This record gives sequence, structure tokens and C-alpha cells, in this order.
Amino acid sequence: MKKQLRALFCAALVLLLSLGAAPAALAEDQIQVTEDISVSGDYDWKRFEGQGVTLNVYNWGLYISDGSEESVDVISAFENLTGIKVNYTTFDSNESLYAKIKSGGVSYDVIVPSDYMVGKMIEEGMLAPLDYSNIPNAAGIGAEYLGWPFDEENTYSVPYMWGTTGLIYNTTMVQEAPDSWADMWDVQYTGNVLMFNNSRDAYAVAAKKLGMSLNPASVEEVDRVIEELKAQKSVVQAYVMDEIFDKMEGGEAALAPYYAGDAITMIQDNPDLAFVFPKEGVNFFVDSLCIPANCKNKEAAEMFLNYMCEPDVGLANCEFIGYSTPIGKVWERLDDELKYSEIAYPSQEVLDKAEAFTTLSAQVNSALDTAWSDMKSYDEGGSGWMVLVFLILALAISVFNIWRRVRKKLRNEY
Repeated sequence: MKKQLRALFCAALVLLLSLGAAPAALAEDQIQVTEDISVSGDYDWKRFEGQGVTLNVYNWGLYISDGSEESVDVISAFENLTGIKVNYTTFDSNESLYAKIKSGGVSYDVIVPSDYMVGKMIEEGMLAPLDYSNIPNAAGIGAEYLGWPFDEENTYSVPYMWGTTGLIYNTTMVQEAPDSWADMWDVQYTGNVLMFNNSRDAYAVAAKKLGMSLNPASVEEVDRVIEELKAQKSVVQAYVMDEIFDKMEGGEAALAPYYAGDAITMIQDNPDLAFVFPKEGVNFFVDSLCIPANCKNKEAAEMFLNYMCEPDVGLANCEFIGYSTPIGKVWERLDDELKYSEIAYPSQEVLDKAEAFTTLSAQVNSALDTAWSDMKSYDEGGSGWMVLVFLILALAISVFNIWRRVRKKLRNEY
């Protein structure tokens, strides 16, 4: 249908031009970039043209309209519009993003961390304050998506997308629709459960199962929830991030927690999949566009942020990735299937029980990092206590054999 509409649009455009009429998309206050994208003509998009400027953009995997499957290539359109070259690379978790930036080995100009990670990076001086005179399109973001505790004045962050977590499952492998995070611990699904491969999201699932906050306030809380994750390891097939697409779409697993926007994509590709919001509550998150403190091209980076807030660009991104938009003009233009999707835009009942991540204290964050690493090692190496037992037995046998040889030698001497 979209392809047909585009063909009709092109035909109409040719007809109007042949009649000497100017289509609305080419009005003085708009610049037509591609067939699908026009941008504000009141903004100086050409001020870096011919200067050899390059932007290094670091985003989540599968989190932008990239030109595949008849989508709009918004990066290419930006390059054509501005003359700025974009090096676009991806990460699969906030923690890997943080580690890469913290190492200082690579300089990025635009990054897309989630709420709690924005707060952590602000505290550590890793983000640059934004000049909103270069980002006028940010005015189109709804007030309900601004002013979060991690950046109350939005000094460092511009909301990009929002969403929730939930439970995606294969209806051919799960007879009765799950309604609780506890179903991910059910032994009947042993070897068919996938789990988040990052500490905050995995912790959140286990904490909600226990009726606790997904934001630990003490080391003791961390230890309790990590024990719950250890108890789950015997049923887990794999800890995954972007790998979930191949596994769930290919029918390789029965249950997995993941982000609602990605669930929409997976369900489209495999109709056997379904999605639920567990009754204990879910995580509500906001992913934001930010500029690292060591950015090489800050004004050009702010131009990119402004571009990403253009309604046509936001619409292209939402339609392709399925996530929820904070831009009012984008939501208004979504087709009804996505606009009124109970997954992308859940009910108030779901939102009332949702909880956002907060930035943890240094002590608790360190404890979580350590406990998560220990849990993963414990899982990947088999049961830790079994390994220890085998080592002790091996040592005991070795000592016993040495003792026997020494004893035999002494007997022979006498």
C-alpha cells in the first residue's frame, strides 16, 4: 500500500510540475530532501557544506530507518541535505556504550543512551550541554517526555524514542499465554528461555518477579536479586540482545523479555509470536540523543539532532523500527495500526505500574556490575560449586596417589 501511495505521489508531483504549479512539499518554508522527507526551510542546513565535516554517530542496533525493506535511508538523506559525512555504528547495550565512551579510544559526536545511563554520564562529566538555538525542532517534543530526574532541564539530552519492556512468546511452544515474569523460571521451558544480556534489564525482570523495585537501593538488594537470576540459569538457553531477532523469529525459543518496539517488528516477521505486559509491572524507558563532552563537531552534531526531530524523519524512524515517538506531529501522522497499538502505546493501567530506571549510587552500581559479572561467569562455566568440588577431588586423588607411591617406596627400602 505504501509503495502504491508513493507511486501516486510521484505521478501527482510530475503532473503539478508540468502544469507549473508548486506542490505543498516544495513551499518556501520547506526543503524537499527525498520523496518522503522534507525539512524546515528556515534552518541553515548548508552551513557545513564543502567543509569536509564528518560525524561519528553511535546508536542502538536496528534503531533507525536505514533504507532496507523499502524504508527511507535517513542517514543518506542527511548527508545529501547537509554535505556532512556520517560514520554510523551500533551498540547492543547501555553498558557497552558506556565502556566504549569511557575508554576514550574512539571519539563520537552523537550517541543514544537510555535514561539511567544519561544520568550516569552527566554525573561523570561525559556529556556536553546542548545549545538549543541549533535544535529548534526540539520544541515539538511533548512536555510529558521532558524533565525526567536523570536530566531535569534537558540540558544534555533530547528524547528520541520511548517504550516499555514486556514478555514476547511463541504461541506454538507456549500453550497458555504467560502473565508473569515468573513464567521465565518455569522448568517446563528449560532450554527455551532467552534472557537480557545486560545487568539493568535482567535485574529489573528478576526484581519485579520478587515484587521489588527495579532500582536497587542497597548492596543487599542487589545480592538478593542476583541469587534469583542464578536460580533461573538452569532454564536459560542464552543471554541475548540483538540476537533475539533471529532466535525468536526463527522459532528457536519459547519466551524472552524484550523491548516493546522490537516485539512489534518480530511479530510482523513471525505471526506465531505474541507479547504481554507481565502483571508485576514493566520498565518504562526514554532513549535520548546526546553529544559526548569530547565531541569534535558540536554544532554539526546539534544539526543532526535537529534533523532527527524533523517530523518527516521522526515518522520514517517510527514506521520502520516500531518504537514510540515523543514528537506530537509524528504521532498524529502514524497509521492507525501503529498509532493505536497496545504494544507501542500501552494502556494507562500498564503505564501506572511501569517504573523507570534511575541512576544508581556509585556503591550500588559497582556491586551490581560485580554481581552480574560473577553470575554470568557462574552460568557460563557451569555450577561454580561443582567446579570447586571437582578441583578438590582431583587434588585429593593426586595427593593420595603420591602418598601411595611414597609408602610403597619406603616399604621396599625396608
